Amino acid sequence: MCGRLNITDDPFVIQILLDLGIENPAEKIQFSRFKRATDKISILYQENNQRQLSDAIWWLLLSETATGFKPSKYTSFNSRYDKLNVKGSAAYHSYRYHRCIVIAKGFGETQYRHGKPIHYHDFQAYNAALCFAGLYKKWLHPMTGEYTFSCSIITLPPHPKLTHFHDKASPLILPQQPELLNKWLDKRYHEVSAFSHLLIPSLPQTLIAQQIDKPSLYNPVSEKIFIEPDR
Repeated sequence: MCGRLNITDDPFVIQILLDLGIENPAEKIQFSRFKRATDKISILYQENNQRQLSDAIWWLLLSETATGFKPSKYTSFNSRYDKLNVKGSAAYHSYRYHRCIVIAKGFGETQYRHGKPIHYHDFQAYNAALCFAGLYKKWLHPMTGEYTFSCSIITLPPHPKLTHFHDKASPLILPQQPELLNKWLDKRYHEVSAFSHLLIPSLPQTLIAQQIDKPSLYNPVSEKIFIEPDR
């Protein structure tokens, strides 16, 4: 899956945050049309039974520096579904104790062939926003005493409706069911077998796909395509 997120100041993004208990979310969230891996993005998580929105480096594994943390040499902006239950993997502990949600209007995918990009697509939720299943870590710096958050987005095998756009993986988009979202955010809930059905590629919402010239420009080069959700 992508290393690009579209987190615009969209009323649907704001409404999800309000519904999930975040007050004045527009004053707290990191907005940008083009968020890429290693950037700071906003994660919604729960600690001490309180919902919070914090900035996190979009790269789960960090390396310590003299004054803080930086992304490690190990690629970790995505956490693969088949590593979540592998003891010793970077995602194993977080999947059980540090789950979060990344709320966005959309995401981007790049299709490669022989190691080179051949086309770029931008995806947006149609009359909605998306809740990406995320994991996070909380790092305490021994010298500064400051905490830094890092995060990743869980990826699945490519969904059949998305393989034309990107044939390596697809993001885990959470159905916006209150009971499910509450369990996902509850760090006291460790029975991850209850989430097994989420690890099968699924599209819970309608997406609009748009081919673009470059991720940084977003100039359309084709007609929009509506991708219907799974029934």
